[in-house]
Amino acid sequence: MPAPRWIARANRVGLNRITRFIAPWAPGWAVVIHRGRKSGQTFRTPLWAFRRDNRYVIALTYGPESDWVRNVLAAGECRLESRRHCYEVANPRVYRDETATDMPPFIRFMLRRVIKAPHFLSVDVRREVETVR
Repeated sequence: MPAPRWIARANRVGLNRITRFIAPWAPGWAVVIHRGRKSGQTFRTPLWAFRRDNRYVIALTYGPESDWVRNVLAAGECRLESRRHCYEVANPRVYRDETATDMPPFIRFMLRRVIKAPHFLSVDVRREVETVR
């Protein structure tokens, strides 16, 4: 069972304000830049993401029903900032992996034993679009 929704709301107000500065450059973190399905507003969501060949795998710590996940799935694409680079990514796919195979050991432990979040979003890298300063 993924983290409760009240934690997501608390993170949006508190923790995300800090991690949004760390996520564009820190290893294991990224920022998904996506548009709201209804509002068309641009959002920046910091999260755990890891490069695997020509794709990124993102841990869905709040589950596959999160607004940002639904926004990315509806659009079929988004941008992702990681390690001071910005990428156009596409072909989002949600999948379930109880073993968290694509995650590094510590994150795998957190997702399997602590958070109990078995869902992931995989996106293919189309191209690098800019370098983040």
